[in-house]
Amino acid sequence: MSELSDFTLLPDLAVRPLGGSVIWADDEFFAEKENLIKPGPADYRPSTFGHKGQVYDGWETRRHRGKPGDDSAVVRLGVPGVIRGVVVDTAWFKGNYPPAISLSALAIEGYPSAEEIAGRDDWVTLIEHAPVAGDSRNPFRVDSESRWTHVKLTMHPDGGVARLRVHGEGRPDQKLFGLGPVDLAALENGALVLDCSNRFYSAPNQMLYPGLAREMGDGWETARRRDDGNDWVRIRLAGPGLIRLAEIDTSYFLGNSPGAAKLTGTTSDGTEVELLPRTDLQPDTRHRFPIAPIAASVAEVRLDVYPDGGLARLRLYGELGA
Repeated sequence: MSELSDFTLLPDLAVRPLGGSVIWADDEFFAEKENLIKPGPADYRPSTFGHKGQVYDGWETRRHRGKPGDDSAVVRLGVPGVIRGVVVDTAWFKGNYPPAISLSALAIEGYPSAEEIAGRDDWVTLIEHAPVAGDSRNPFRVDSESRWTHVKLTMHPDGGVARLRVHGEGRPDQKLFGLGPVDLAALENGALVLDCSNRFYSAPNQMLYPGLAREMGDGWETARRRDDGNDWVRIRLAGPGLIRLAEIDTSYFLGNSPGAAKLTGTTSDGTEVELLPRTDLQPDTRHRFPIAPIAASVAEVRLDVYPDGGLARLRLYGELGA
């Protein structure tokens, strides 16, 4: 299935491992706002009570009891970008979920305080007042081509939300982009996985995350092949460019790393160029390979792994070209 055919297959721009942060909430009496962007599904342990009641793995506010007003939380996206869809997950909130939500967004320059951001009056509505169900994933498509840095989730009037997923495509700050060597395969620079052969254990977009992997699950891993083929992933680069150095990182993959890999670039006119011939890989290793200069910029790269296995990160360093 193509990565672009379902918005939930796009990366979550708000998730904590990408640098997302819940910077403000008007109330978090029962459960902390930071839970909204934790990776993975929400957990629940029955009869686990703290001083303020049952412990929930989500964000939960106190009851308004008929008083006017709604509860909101502001999330700074880890990767600013275009939002294609949002999932408001109310897992385990059954008698205490909000009847409805709305979502708005801002594109902010600089680093104003959380209070300044929350108090601004120019928030742009992306999702109007919309009903949600309890203990379920509530998906909402977003129709906007604008670049956003922050989103505000509002519950009408109160209640609990387990997770907020903000799926989309990264868009870098053009004022900073290209001031030095660029990782053309970085999600935060606008790169995106377009398609792949297999995503059985984990999503391929995780290979494009910033920083080093923290564990085996923080990468892309395929199922074991029982045929003569091989697995692959196709990546749209941050922009057409000249790749000078490739890093193929198998960290944490020991008995399940690929035996070899190959990189093939595609120019804007569809011409394929070999960047890295089929090359043996070692487990749990950050491999760095210089890329021989080529005349044409490439807009996409296909990574083939032989025959299957897992990779932690893929870096393609170079400069933007025509």
